[in-house]
Amino acid sequence: MTSVGPMTTPAQTGHVPVAEIVRSGFVEGHHHGSVVALAADGSVDWAVGDADSPVLPRSCNKPLQAVAMVEAGLDLPPDLLALACASHSGEQMHLDGVRRLLAHVGLGEGDLQCPVDWPMIDGVRDEALRAGAEPSRLFMNCSGKHAAMLATCVANGWDTATYLSPEHPLQQRILATFSRLTGEPVDTVAVDGCGAPLLSASLTGLASAFRALAVATQGPGRQVAEAIRAFPELVSGSTRDELRLLRAVPGAIAKAGAEACYAVALPDGRAFALKIGDGAARARPIVMARALERSGVLADAGLDAEAVRATGLHPLHGGGRVVGSIRATF
Repeated sequence: MTSVGPMTTPAQTGHVPVAEIVRSGFVEGHHHGSVVALAADGSVDWAVGDADSPVLPRSCNKPLQAVAMVEAGLDLPPDLLALACASHSGEQMHLDGVRRLLAHVGLGEGDLQCPVDWPMIDGVRDEALRAGAEPSRLFMNCSGKHAAMLATCVANGWDTATYLSPEHPLQQRILATFSRLTGEPVDTVAVDGCGAPLLSASLTGLASAFRALAVATQGPGRQVAEAIRAFPELVSGSTRDELRLLRAVPGAIAKAGAEACYAVALPDGRAFALKIGDGAARARPIVMARALERSGVLADAGLDAEAVRATGLHPLHGGGRVVGSIRATF
């Protein structure tokens, strides 16, 4: 296991074109990336690009971190457990939930060590500015995860001042659980945007981990999956494509991450993970919608296929009208 330094080169170089940018019938560019789809039994059904080299899944790791925290004694109601998995939009429901989570263990906003920030969604940030708000740790999209990390420390009598150190007992428990769920040793420990340790995994390992949660029938994995299913708006926000996908696919769990990572798993065991090489968030839902369609998921009974397809639409405009789109290429 290594730590990423300033001269470290990326391990993954096998990205291929997964989406094309088409304007007025002319392909003016591509997004490169990699995708993997697991069959219901957990085997690799198909892959595009490099699904086996390590990537930094960013916030896709949050549900796996939450499993580790529940295993370590974190005891939260389902809505707050969903918030522990969140990259939230900074809406009032998210801020109230983080405050409740902290108060649950006798802590406050000042105990959080995530950065001071604004809400990540433009409309929510604009509302906060109009209301005269200031940037805060609560607004930071990872504040639910950080509050849950603090709560886990309190439950175990661990030091709360150093909870972000990779050597802290909390982070060591997370690393062990993460490796077990992905079925891989952790190749790299980096620093995430929120300051927490960031663990690498291959896309195949990430999909396998999400599959383990989606098919769990008991224990912490089941608790986390059920929290995501019950409160998807707390895991993302009221306007996000991840929420629309989860509402359209019964029983699914999903988590998007920075730099255009995405993982989705279904209760029958099928699972998907992707990474867009240039980190373009606009390509992430397009590629996932196509991956689900390629694996036949959109034909499942009870699924809103049109809603899933809609998450993958990205029109391009010229002169005030639609003149093209970004579309998957596999």
